[in-house]
Amino acid sequence: MRVLRTPDDRFSSLPDFDLPPRYADVGGLRMAYVEAGPGDGEPVLLLHGEPSWSFLYRTIIPVLADAGLRAIAPDLIGFGRSDKPAEIGDHSYARQVEWTRALAFDVLDLTGVTLVGQDWGGLIGLRLVAEHAERFARVVAANTGLPTGDLPMPEVWLRFREVVRNSPDLSISRLVASGCRTRLPAEVIAAYDAPFPEPEFTAGPRAMPGLVPTTPDDPASAANRAAWERLAEWDKPFLVAFSDSDPITGGMAPIFERLIPGAAGLDHPVLTGAGHFLQEDAGDRLAAEIVAFIAAHPAQ
Repeated sequence: MRVLRTPDDRFSSLPDFDLPPRYADVGGLRMAYVEAGPGDGEPVLLLHGEPSWSFLYRTIIPVLADAGLRAIAPDLIGFGRSDKPAEIGDHSYARQVEWTRALAFDVLDLTGVTLVGQDWGGLIGLRLVAEHAERFARVVAANTGLPTGDLPMPEVWLRFREVVRNSPDLSISRLVASGCRTRLPAEVIAAYDAPFPEPEFTAGPRAMPGLVPTTPDDPASAANRAAWERLAEWDKPFLVAFSDSDPITGGMAPIFERLIPGAAGLDHPVLTGAGHFLQEDAGDRLAAEIVAFIAAHPAQ
């Protein structure tokens, strides 16, 4: 496997994101993460998705830390400061789950975790919740899903997949900006492009849409069906915190609320005026919801 590593100087001028990176070895690859808050605080695992990185959580991390929580935001392999396998075929759903599992459990040995998963952060994180339920205390699902390929994906997502698959000059920041309701400042746009100095660094973002199960016989379909079976018995607190303007995942909110026992009886917020990347459009409100949710549901 040929592996690329983004030069450090690409991250020298990040707005409002001065947390020092930390690194861990996961299966021979370097995975980056940042954390803030007391080391003995309850861990909150903040998982980003396609095509962003931990920078997405920059307004949320300090709020959690100020509340006494240990906020941990990794960069998925292929994204951010993490190593970037150079070929699209080097990336798979199963590998993303395993790389993230290795960081969270083998390296950091996290227990009593609150998962916050958005986009692929949910596709990966909910698999971890299902397969390692004893490690988790709560879940916050934010504009995400857990597809099995048994139901069709939205047309808008299929168009997105084609753009990522076929665009000769893939603009990462443009993809992020198109999923926001607010206009991103130039320095924020630059931060989303920072991990990808050359086109060859973008194998991860190019691969991810093709890894979403869209047919019943997809390589990840069986594992995701098994995860749904376990989540259907999940009775720990499960908060559905979606935005009101995400055409890609919006239909998943009522499904989570209906099918997961831990979601019953909770007041699930709808973050108005926010798009797919609700951390950008409503980061302060999402952070407040996470803190209030954890405080209202002490770990058992």
